[in-house]
Amino acid sequence: MTSEENDRTIQGKGFLLTRSGRDQIKGTEIQLWLATKNEPVLLRIANERPVFFVNQSDIGKAAEELKQAGISAEIKSLSLKTFDEEPVSAIYSSTIHLHYRAQDVLRQSSTTLFEADIRLQDRFLMERFIQGGIEYVGVPVQKEGYIEVVHARVKSADIQSELTVLSLDIECDVSGELFSVGLAGCGVETVLIIGDSEIGASDESIEIHCMANEKDLLKTLVETIRTIDPDVICGWNLVNFDLRILLQRCERFNVAFAIGRDGQTVRWRDLRGENNKGFIHINGRVAIDGIDALKTATYQFQSFSLESVSQQLLGRGKKVEHSVDDRLEEIRYNFKHNKRQLAAYNLEDCRLVLDIFAHTRILDFLVLRSKLTGLEVDRAGGSVAAFSNLYLPRLHRAGYVAPNLPDDGGLASPGGYVMDSLPGLYENVLVLDFKSLYPSIIRTFKIDPLGLVLGLLDPDNAIDGFRGGRFHRDEHFLPEIITDLWQQRDIAKQQNDAPRSQAIKILMNSFYGVLGSGGCRFYDPRLASSITMRGHEIMQTTKKWIEEQGYSVIYGDTDSIFVWLENVSTQAQCRQTGKSLESMINARWREVLEKDYQLDCALELEFETHFKKFLMPTIRGSEAGSKKRYAGLVGDADSDTGERLVFKGLENVRTDWTELARSFQETLYDLVFHECDPTRFIRETADATMNGQFDHQLVYRKQLRRRLDQYTKNVPPHVRAARLADEQNRRNEKPLRYQYKGWIDYMMTLNGPEPLEYRSSRIDYQHYVDKQLKPIADAILPFINLDFDSIVSAQAEIFQNIAEP
Repeated sequence: MTSEENDRTIQGKGFLLTRSGRDQIKGTEIQLWLATKNEPVLLRIANERPVFFVNQSDIGKAAEELKQAGISAEIKSLSLKTFDEEPVSAIYSSTIHLHYRAQDVLRQSSTTLFEADIRLQDRFLMERFIQGGIEYVGVPVQKEGYIEVVHARVKSADIQSELTVLSLDIECDVSGELFSVGLAGCGVETVLIIGDSEIGASDESIEIHCMANEKDLLKTLVETIRTIDPDVICGWNLVNFDLRILLQRCERFNVAFAIGRDGQTVRWRDLRGENNKGFIHINGRVAIDGIDALKTATYQFQSFSLESVSQQLLGRGKKVEHSVDDRLEEIRYNFKHNKRQLAAYNLEDCRLVLDIFAHTRILDFLVLRSKLTGLEVDRAGGSVAAFSNLYLPRLHRAGYVAPNLPDDGGLASPGGYVMDSLPGLYENVLVLDFKSLYPSIIRTFKIDPLGLVLGLLDPDNAIDGFRGGRFHRDEHFLPEIITDLWQQRDIAKQQNDAPRSQAIKILMNSFYGVLGSGGCRFYDPRLASSITMRGHEIMQTTKKWIEEQGYSVIYGDTDSIFVWLENVSTQAQCRQTGKSLESMINARWREVLEKDYQLDCALELEFETHFKKFLMPTIRGSEAGSKKRYAGLVGDADSDTGERLVFKGLENVRTDWTELARSFQETLYDLVFHECDPTRFIRETADATMNGQFDHQLVYRKQLRRRLDQYTKNVPPHVRAARLADEQNRRNEKPLRYQYKGWIDYMMTLNGPEPLEYRSSRIDYQHYVDKQLKPIADAILPFINLDFDSIVSAQAEIFQNIAEP
């Protein structure tokens, strides 16, 4: 940097939107796009060198092979070593291209490489502990719509960020031919549509711009997005539908899909092994798909369609005149005859996505996750990457490089502790739950990848784990990372900051899964087993302590213990007992850990729930108690919150059971839990089902988890229905809908399963009575000395006697 440039330097802060690395003529360049309080900022960082590591014992051979291949690289001895205590050297390349060429050459000779998969820009940010917020200094260059900063120097910063959001939705034919594009957000609500300027009755609430053809629409869309200039583009199935189709149509009409902040076109990368799925990169903008975002935040819905999610969260849905399943025909009709109606439909989809984002605060969640982990805001999943971002820079400062993925893909470790249940219909069952059990085990017993390496080297200063694992008492990182997150979550809960609390909870709970995954470079069965098997020990010991107090433990699952208070009657007594057990167990664990292990206790048992009534069913066709399946009645009918039914693992919460089954189960259990005779209800429901009164509740909805042609040996009903549907689609010259996974709605008929959209046979009502109503009733009726078959057959005999002369 010259003295003149030094005089013109600026400094500022921003939130990281996108990152990329590329080769220049004389080296590399990292580009970091930031959202700031004023205008967007592009940081340009030149000549950072990509690097990977090899054992020093392989350096001579590696140097010769690179030389023979004509690859220039700097080989530098370091003070770093592997988990096997082997010293390593770094191999630096001047460009990303040479970096990958060097890897290819060395792998051909079976040279072991370490950390070769980390991208240049990710390593740059990771090693500086940059997670979301960036403080920068450099030379500014004013560009159209943004500031470019060259010779940028950066460091981590804690900033508040408010991102601008634009919702995008397209309407098109099955071939991808565009009808319209809706945009909402950033103070804009508009629809670009193909057609004449005369589009029907005036409606000033909808701003519509008519285009002569697709090419004009695409050009106008690009200009409009760049004018609005959002930080975030959101939508429903945005990346793999809307943006993918827009990119394809742009390619067809030779239009540059140049919606990047610097006028660059978007870059698409196919997802390996998946049809029509991939990733998109837009310089300076983040593309967030609402479905992926909600799944990342652990939202669960019976269907992730926009209609279903918006109805459940917002109480409203799409603007359609007909059923949602017929919307394509309506869209085609409106495109030809009522473009204003199509525009209203298009724009409402944009509004629904924005309102879902606002209702769930999902963008706040994603931003906070980025600040906690360093992940990109639009990154779906990413637990392994988040762990690496947090752990690797600490590991390097301790003098180690990370190991590689296991060759065997990871050996299985024991799962969570699941106790044999005592089936029955109970009164007054307490649920005692260990708060974040696995993270608290990691904190307490110092479970850590580096701690395992050093604990095995220094067993006298180590805590015994399981399967030969030992963990150093003093040298570790993960316990401190979790402790910091734990404290942040406590603050977030005190401040009622739900997105931050949820982001931290998901991150903490992911650490066990990461350490137990063969897809993680730190996988070691001694790590995962020392967490889960310690959990088994804790649960079994806690069960014993509770039973010593004279109470019955009827079930336990991973971190929850179910206690039956056989001789306690009032709710006040139940709550008092729950609090007493909570206090006693926590005190015992603090005492045991201090005395036997000389450890501070991070375990914390909480009295979570009091079930007034509780059912633990048997396994179907067996006298043994089931696991991970129960139901109960919580609350007080006279309180402000009232009572509520809780179902776990039963038909009521499973998407592959019909609406009839779910509603039947809820009413039946409510009657039994309130000690009402359910006989009449059962008879009336079975009779109404056989008489066709519940036809609208008899639809099965199941997911095709493989390609349709991959179901060969076992062909379940939903696959048979999907094949029938696509056979009919082929005859009707319609697109095949079910060849590559997806969801199918079908009904059971006298001729077997048939797709809902093409059902032609009579419904098999007896199937629904026998396969939907009867299993639900049989799970609870034996506990009140009733039998479904007897109840239904008695009703049938009554009808038979009435019918006889």
